[in-house]
Amino acid sequence: MRTGTRDDVREALLAIRVNTLALLDDYATALGSSLQVPQRPELNPPLWEWGHVAWFQEFWVARNRQRARGVACDVAHTREKSCLAGADAWYNSSEVPHDSRWQLALPDLTATRDFLNTTHAQTLGLLDELPLQASDDDLYFFRLVALHEAMHNEAAVYMAQTLGIQVGMALASPPLTTPIPTVHMPAQTHVVGSPAQGFAFDNELGRHPIELAACTMDAAPVSWSRYLPFVQAGGYQDPQWWSPAGWAWLQQSGLKAPRYLRRVFKPNAIDSGANSAITTWAKVPNNVESGTVCSLNPAASATHLSLHEAQAWCRWAGRALPTEAQWEYAALTQPGFAWGSVWEWTASSFAAYPGFVPHPYRDYSQPWFGTHQALRGACAATSPWLAHARYRNFFEAHRNDVAAGFRSCGG
Repeated sequence: MRTGTRDDVREALLAIRVNTLALLDDYATALGSSLQVPQRPELNPPLWEWGHVAWFQEFWVARNRQRARGVACDVAHTREKSCLAGADAWYNSSEVPHDSRWQLALPDLTATRDFLNTTHAQTLGLLDELPLQASDDDLYFFRLVALHEAMHNEAAVYMAQTLGIQVGMALASPPLTTPIPTVHMPAQTHVVGSPAQGFAFDNELGRHPIELAACTMDAAPVSWSRYLPFVQAGGYQDPQWWSPAGWAWLQQSGLKAPRYLRRVFKPNAIDSGANSAITTWAKVPNNVESGTVCSLNPAASATHLSLHEAQAWCRWAGRALPTEAQWEYAALTQPGFAWGSVWEWTASSFAAYPGFVPHPYRDYSQPWFGTHQALRGACAATSPWLAHARYRNFFEAHRNDVAAGFRSCGG
């Protein structure tokens, strides 16, 4: 995707769109044609969400007279009007505040599908006009809109789980089999960041060396069998393990255990084995009443954890989160380093690399520097077209609706 040909990009656009339409069908089945959801910070109105995907694609490809210039495109140049009257007033995320999206008179489900289909056909037609070995500049916006759509599909899976909607792209956290428990990293210099060739997001550019001290790192994200003893030891009631911000968040949220779990006390289920009491925990969607018992795989990566929870466990265990640079070096160089089951919180604040220059989609990175935390990896709902060892994800520290976990480091 990042370095491939025109046809590689076409394949990605088609594969990602299959998921988009399948998710839309799942939502319509669960919610009806109105697709109404409650107004919450971590949600978007589904009709807005998919209309925005179509608008974004049209805005940066079919309506972009300077798309062949790649990152040198002048954002403010005059564009053609949208094929859907009113689209700019509805779907431009830079101009339409989040909370106002529930009050918009959005097109209905049929019109939204038509908008998706029309703009996608435009994109594919323009892509097909390019030579097979098109330049990175020529392909930049086609790659961008494909990856942007993949991100929104993943967000739709998170929203579905929050709402209790069953979707075909089910979010899971499969166990990762690794031949070794830890990787041992020598002290050395690692050059962080993506090369200038091919596609890269603006926050990945600005390659620079970072000195890394020798350390050991978990070969896989922390599993439930490692995380639950912290919970069972009263970790959620003991402020010594939490940062001030984390403890304040915990008190405000009212959580007594991870969001992903609800405790079900079953005295006859507790034994003295290595995983004692794990069977007293249930993995359940948020809309299922407590007391519903489902299976929990103790070997699976712990997920739906906030940064605060990851930090608290590390303090309790005498460990630390890896920095972005440590994680990237291990993912690129260390045999046995397994990733992809969950997004992984790092110790690094989401910040610009040296010499940062925003790309034409100005709101992608720059507004979030300093207020969000960097995550690395991927999860079961992440498109394979998006997953990359140098990709930088970012969320606010309190977010636990995302499929995020962590791994730990030691000296």
